[in-house]
Amino acid sequence: MSAFAPWQQRVYEQAAVAIDAGRLGHGLLFCGPAQLGKRAVAERLAQRLLCMDRTADGEPCGSCRSCRLFALRSQTDPVELRPDGSLAHPDGHTGHPDFAQIGYGINPKAKPPKSRTEIVIEQVRKLSEQMALTPQYGEVKVAIIEPADAINHAAANALLKTLEEPVPGRYLWLVSAYPARLSATIRSRCQKLEFRLPPRAEALDWLQRQGHATAEADEALEAARGHPGLAHGWLEGGGMALRREVAADLGRLGKGELAVVETAQRWAADDLVDQRLRFAADLAVAEATTGLTDPLRARSLAAWFDRANRARELLRTTVRADLVVVEVLMAWRATEARRAAAGGGE
Repeated sequence: MSAFAPWQQRVYEQAAVAIDAGRLGHGLLFCGPAQLGKRAVAERLAQRLLCMDRTADGEPCGSCRSCRLFALRSQTDPVELRPDGSLAHPDGHTGHPDFAQIGYGINPKAKPPKSRTEIVIEQVRKLSEQMALTPQYGEVKVAIIEPADAINHAAANALLKTLEEPVPGRYLWLVSAYPARLSATIRSRCQKLEFRLPPRAEALDWLQRQGHATAEADEALEAARGHPGLAHGWLEGGGMALRREVAADLGRLGKGELAVVETAQRWAADDLVDQRLRFAADLAVAEATTGLTDPLRARSLAAWFDRANRARELLRTTVRADLVVVEVLMAWRATEARRAAAGGGE
């Protein structure tokens, strides 16, 4: 089993103690910023509960039949339930019969079939039916729903019924980076395991242990505002180069050196448009909060930050991405034009 990052280990140990003391609730909410490893901790805890021959320190053995079946689950994609209640994995494995993961799933009615944009009531009902069955190994069944904040209203009502009528040995765990999007009633039915950003020194040390040079790790961690998971992802996947590209584009747009429409089309031409808007919003808020003494400029940047983030929300709908980005970049140019007119330009 892979080693946890220090911040993951802290949450895992807290929950493991609760498991061993019989204090772990039926419903758990794993919450905190994205990319801090919430699902990895939830899965390890699930294996700990399902293992049939735990080690002396309570860890899953990794070799019993239950652990071997658990290892067959998908490591990357959410799991969907088939109509007969069995688990459908992208790699074709059935996985552990007493463990289920529910994510966006595939909408079979779409032509062609495509991933859903929310978790729907049919998925929750099937999950509830599966959880009501007698466990095939031991006395425990565990289900993980991620991202829980994608549950729509009807599905949330169905889920609430399951949370309100717990069955001994059944664990229903929700994973969310945006727990405020869940209804207050659902949140109140769950014990909360909260993931927090680690101290900067710990985050930097972890990035270095992942093989990143100190200077690059420090730059990425600063850009990610102390978030080691984001920084690591950007360093591994070219995100820092994309951030510099976005910064350059915003600078040239502000000076009138780039055309808005062409830039918007380029930003929206691939699946990185959301990331570009996120970087743009981050760059704006960084300027607004770092040594800026002009209150009008700060308010202007904060307003544009909100606009960029609303645009990211719009990208989840059927609106054309390039049109959304055009509006955002036109607003940026207007913001920079007002700055120049006020004497803030070069």
